[in-house]
Amino acid sequence: MSSFLSKIMRVFISFLMMISPALPHALDLPEIPKGQQLNLDERFKLTWSDEFEGDTLDRTKWTYEWWVTERKGGYWHEDMVDVKDGNLVITTAYFDTPLENYYEDYFASRPDFKPYKEGWYTACISSINIFEQCYGYFECRAILPKSTGMWSAFWMMNDQVVNVDNSGKDGTEVDIFESMYYKDVWWGAGDCVISGIVYDGYGKDIKNDSIGKFFANNPYEEFNTYGLEWNENEYIFYINGVETGRLSTGGVSQNPEYLLLSCEVAGENGIAHADRHGTGKMSMEKGDTAEFIVDYVRVYEYK
Repeated sequence: MSSFLSKIMRVFISFLMMISPALPHALDLPEIPKGQQLNLDERFKLTWSDEFEGDTLDRTKWTYEWWVTERKGGYWHEDMVDVKDGNLVITTAYFDTPLENYYEDYFASRPDFKPYKEGWYTACISSINIFEQCYGYFECRAILPKSTGMWSAFWMMNDQVVNVDNSGKDGTEVDIFESMYYKDVWWGAGDCVISGIVYDGYGKDIKNDSIGKFFANNPYEEFNTYGLEWNENEYIFYINGVETGRLSTGGVSQNPEYLLLSCEVAGENGIAHADRHGTGKMSMEKGDTAEFIVDYVRVYEYK
């Protein structure tokens, strides 16, 4: 997307917001963050962080073992994770020959185990069974992967998300951001992310809500921060320290949750063929790569 089109789109959306702040959301257009400024230093103190120094992933903070092999239209594999130049890098690429399964003996007895095959490979890391926290402020600084047909995410989970009880108070998937809208379209509606929540599992009873799409600052080329303030009453989402929206649908999770950083490929059964949630179909070809680059993850508690 050209910067000129992006600027024109922002001017148009600013005009719509002057007419009515609800118009961009009603038209399913990206919105410009216009909420409160985050007062981080006065209200919060740091409790946990990873600045991704060194040349390997810190296994005292992160694990790969949250999911087994196949994930939607691709595969998660730890070889797609690197730490270099002070950043975490999750790469998405196509492999004709399946990568080695380092956990076959450990995972083979699980019903969700599927062997690696030819296809798109990317990765997920999580702090499950290592670090979790209830309430506070959670932030990452990142450059998003440049491709349609896939997305990156910074999100939170706990084991109670799957409970079907018509409530999110026991556990909620909180998507601090998902980058599903990398699109080079003529009307310039890319350069945005979406934030939302999911509870009551992932079957027929699934419930979810979203604040909608919000612009970041050239997020596929430059670093932006994506944050969540979580208290007992609501989730408050931020981009670059400016509030984008609030949710409390279903009741806010009252239990500690762990962190995840991931990339996913749209599709199913390990085959990338779907336009999922507006991603568009995969624009990369064999030999192309896309990188999700994370400068840091920081977690704070209320003072």
